[in-house]
Amino acid sequence: MTVSTAPQTDPFALAQGLSGHHLIDGQFVAAASGRTFEVINPATGAVIGHAADGDAADVDRAVAAAARAQAEWKKTPARQRGKLVAQCGARLAEHVDELGKLIALETGKALRTESRVEASVLADMFVFFGGLGSELKGETVPFNPNMMTVTVREPLGVVGAIIPWNVPLLLMAMKIAPALVAGNTVVVKSAEEAPLTVLRVMQIMNEILPAGCANMLSGFGPECGGPLVAHPKVAKVSFTGSVETGRIVSRAAADRLIPATLELGGKSPMIVMGDADIDRAVDGAITGMRFTRQGQSCTASSRIYVHESVHDAFVEKVRARVDAMVMGDPLDEATDIGTIISPQQLEKVQGFIEAGKKAGATCITCSKMPEDAALSKGLFLQPVIFTDVSPDAAPAKEEVFGPVVCVFKFSDYEDVLAKANDSEYGLAATIWTSDLKTALDATHRLEAGFVQVNQNLVVQPNLSYGGVKNSGLGKEASLESMLEHFTHKKTIIFNMG
Repeated sequence: MTVSTAPQTDPFALAQGLSGHHLIDGQFVAAASGRTFEVINPATGAVIGHAADGDAADVDRAVAAAARAQAEWKKTPARQRGKLVAQCGARLAEHVDELGKLIALETGKALRTESRVEASVLADMFVFFGGLGSELKGETVPFNPNMMTVTVREPLGVVGAIIPWNVPLLLMAMKIAPALVAGNTVVVKSAEEAPLTVLRVMQIMNEILPAGCANMLSGFGPECGGPLVAHPKVAKVSFTGSVETGRIVSRAAADRLIPATLELGGKSPMIVMGDADIDRAVDGAITGMRFTRQGQSCTASSRIYVHESVHDAFVEKVRARVDAMVMGDPLDEATDIGTIISPQQLEKVQGFIEAGKKAGATCITCSKMPEDAALSKGLFLQPVIFTDVSPDAAPAKEEVFGPVVCVFKFSDYEDVLAKANDSEYGLAATIWTSDLKTALDATHRLEAGFVQVNQNLVVQPNLSYGGVKNSGLGKEASLESMLEHFTHKKTIIFNMG
C-alpha cells in the first residue's frame, strides 16, 4: 500500500508505504521481475523497507514513458516548464522535515546537522532552476546581410541520471531540475542504499509534472544502471559516483556518442597560512571535512596543510571541536554525527585507518561512540585526525570517504602548493590567509574546479560546480550546466532572396 502525498510525520511508516516500487509514467509500479531488495537503517541494522529491484525490462518501460512524454514536454514554452519545476520546489519545501527524517533513516545522516539541510537545498535547487526558463536563448549571427542567421537551443531528449547515496536529494536536483527546464525528460536511477527518499520526491513531483516527465528506478549498477546508460533512446547521461564506475559510464556513453557529465570524487586540499585567522580556519576545517556527514563527501577537505607556526594550535582546536560532537541516533535532534552508510563502507574506512597507523602516523581519535544499546549494531565510527603522516600513506593519497583527515605541517609556500596539486583529483580546494596577494596567487594555481578563500561552503544553487583531472567532466548547479549540458545549439539560416 502506498501513501498520500500529504506531509508525513512517521518516517518508518513512510518507508513501508513506499516499499517495492519504481515510479514510471506517473505511477507506482513493481519491478518487472517482481524482485525487491532490503533497505537497511545503518543506525540499527534493522530493515526499514524494500526497494524494487530494477533491470533492463524496467529501464525499457521507464525510457519509453520518458520518450513519449518528451515529445509533448519540449513543446511546452520554456517559462511554463520553469514555472512547473519551481512549483515542484515549492511543494518539496513543504516536505522538508518529512524528507529530512526519511533520508536520515535510510542513510544514517544526522537530521539536524545534515539531512534536514539537504532536503531544504533540494527544494531551493528546483526553485532556482525553475526561474531560468527564459534564459534558454539563442543568438543572431552576422553571417551575411542578405540572410538571417540565428541559433536556438533545443533539448537533447531523455536524460539518464545516476545518483549516489551520500547526498542523493541534492545531487538528483542538480541533474534533473536543469534537464526538465531545458525540455528534456528524465529517468533517475537511485543508489541501492538510499532509494526511498528519492522515490518520495518523485511521487511529490509527479503531482505537478505531466506523467512520464520524471521517472525513477531503483536497482543495482550492472543490472539497472548499465542498461540505462546503454539504452538507445537515452540521449544524455549525468553520473555522480566513483572514478571506477565513472570510467565505465564514460566508455558506454562514448560507444553511443552521447554526452556524459561525470562528478567522480576528490581529495580536496585546505591550506592554512601562518597569517590566517585560526579560529575561522578551524570552523572551515570542521565544515570542510563534513564531520557531521562522517566525511562521506567528495569535497571533503581531507588533506589539510597548516603552516608550522600555527600547526599545533590548529590541530588541538580541531580535536577539541570534533571531540565535543555528539554521535548518536540520526533522528535525535541532539545528534551531531550519524553513521557510515553500509558495512562495506565501514570496513573500507577502517582499513584506511589501520593503514595510516601502520605507516607510522599519529592517530587522534575524537568524539565518543553512542552508549544507547538500541544502537549497538549501528555503523558508527569515531572521527580520526592523522598527524605526522607520510604523504604516500593510503589515507593521505586516496579518497577515504569517511571521517579521516590528514593534517600536514609546512613551512614553504611553493612546496605546499606543489603538494596540494599532487593528486589525481581536482574537485575542490581552499586557501586561508589574510594576505590578498597570496590568496589571488593560490586561487589561480590550485588545480581544482571549485576554489574558495577563507571559507568552505558546500554546493549551492548558482555556483558552478565540477572538477578537473579525475574528479570528472562538466559543471552542475548553474545556468551554464543547463545550457551546455542539457541542450544542443541549432543554427538556422533564412534566405528569402
